Amino acid sequence: MQIRNFSIIAHIDHGKSTLSDRLLMRAGAITEREFKEQILDDMDLERERGITIKASAVTVFHEHTPAGSTKAEKFMLNFIDTPGHVDFHYEVQKALQACEGAILVVDSTQGVQAQTVANAYAAVDVGLEIIPVINKIDLPGARPEVVAEEIEQVLGFPAEDAILVSAKTGEGIDELIEKLCDILPPPRGLPDAPTRALIFDSIYDDYRGVITYVRVVDGELRKGQKIRFMGTDKQYQITDLGKLMPRPKQVERIGTGEVGFIVAAIKDLHDVRIGDTVTDLANPATEALPGYKPSQQMVYCDFYPSGKTQYDELRDAMDRLSLNDSSFSFEPESNDALGFGFRCGFLGLLHMEIIQERLEREFNIQMIQTAPTVTYEVKQTDGSVFRIDSPSELPEPTTVEEIREPFILMNLILPADSVGNLMKLCEDRRGTYKKTEYIGATRVMLQYELPLAEVIYDFYDRLKSATKGYGTMDFDFIGFRHGDLVKMDILVNGDKVDALSVIVHRDHAEARGRKLLVRLKEEIDRHLFEIPLQAAIGGKIIARETIKSVGKNVTAKCYGGDVTRKRKLLEKQKEGKKRMKRVGSVDIPQEAFMAILESDD
Repeated sequence: MQIRNFSIIAHIDHGKSTLSDRLLMRAGAITEREFKEQILDDMDLERERGITIKASAVTVFHEHTPAGSTKAEKFMLNFIDTPGHVDFHYEVQKALQACEGAILVVDSTQGVQAQTVANAYAAVDVGLEIIPVINKIDLPGARPEVVAEEIEQVLGFPAEDAILVSAKTGEGIDELIEKLCDILPPPRGLPDAPTRALIFDSIYDDYRGVITYVRVVDGELRKGQKIRFMGTDKQYQITDLGKLMPRPKQVERIGTGEVGFIVAAIKDLHDVRIGDTVTDLANPATEALPGYKPSQQMVYCDFYPSGKTQYDELRDAMDRLSLNDSSFSFEPESNDALGFGFRCGFLGLLHMEIIQERLEREFNIQMIQTAPTVTYEVKQTDGSVFRIDSPSELPEPTTVEEIREPFILMNLILPADSVGNLMKLCEDRRGTYKKTEYIGATRVMLQYELPLAEVIYDFYDRLKSATKGYGTMDFDFIGFRHGDLVKMDILVNGDKVDALSVIVHRDHAEARGRKLLVRLKEEIDRHLFEIPLQAAIGGKIIARETIKSVGKNVTAKCYGGDVTRKRKLLEKQKEGKKRMKRVGSVDIPQEAFMAILESDD
């Protein structure tokens, strides 16, 4: 039996999941009704948002007569439906390393977009055979010939090689499957070598423990076999083997080049690592597989338990979620105002939002989240360099020689008539222009270098507004660079609140401080005493707002007589408020912490 392993990659909403479901239906794995329900996007969040968050690996079978042969052969097709959003690029990279080929899907109405380019380059870097596919040719606005020219111009794949399909109607799917079987190379494994299997995903099941998804590179895995994880040096016995077709189906063995899952009564979540190698205990491999590059967390924020949720519950939920999403990291953190919690790292703001929602939905967790920040590199006067991911970790200004911020190289694909708006937006965000390329007559690819801190909040929203919804973006981290950055502290009633501190560019500090204090003033309730809100850099106050006290008319019952009677009562009230201000504490709501999310524009 012949084996073909491939990923389906594309920009957001170009039809990857629909194409995956159509391939399943063509192979007889699902029915027409299931096809209409996006069967591979099985997470509630995926269905609600209409995006793929987790890559899904599926096995189907197909009868095909190879070119130049008269005899039909059985083909096993293992394919992975991947996410399209830039925040889940790590999921795509993991999928690509488990395959020999990739289907690059391009929407016939939208053409080549930013993530199309990024995913195509990622597949080329891994050395995969790529089949370009132009999808949605059934739509009235389809421009397959124009899009084929774009693919040739931007990515270098011959226009005539692109296969025209409609995943919705099924047109062109048979031709695509034939091409998959003929063009994609078979797996490059050694069936007789010691077993080596790559772990590319895992989930936790309350009844079966950790379920590990693997791609067998060399040898085979059998039911009852004793195995060892080479990274953690843990030993287990396989109790169950299976494949997703797309529902789980038990099998006796998983051979070279095949994909499946292992159940081995693994109770400790930390025994399994994504990218680790599984080998046979009796006849172990001498060298582990290369695995994956560690993901580069870009955005950090703190999660603290709230309501009925306890610290231990939040930690257990994060443990389970990190097993399923290895690009998310966390470590213990404590805060005077919020107590004990976790400092969490994410690939981007959407990734952060998805993790928060999954914790709340799947584990019934209630929590408070602080405003997101990026990682900074600090060089001290003694020459030492270290990284911080929270403004509170910044040492005293006297010991800091320079602060470096993360920079990204951003590719923007947009209509030609929106170039002016986008260039102004990038200049306002301290961007450095690199180059412009025309893709056809009406679309342009702009390239800018930008500080990541200027991008993570609302850049994507501004991009969509400036391009009437047609602009797309993709970025790569290029390193840390020196910037004129300062730590801005927020003082509430004279007390510094660490969770509200931010690192900002000196030129934007005063405007950002004023805007922030206005937002805080709206969010913090009035108390019985006056509350000063101040923004400070070092010992210098750069902005101030005052929340007036809740007044009580103490002179209401003071009729007639000398005015000094009223003054006496008012002075007495003023003294009381002064004393209360010294000992009173200010309640800061969750919304106040989120006020920092507001852009400084």
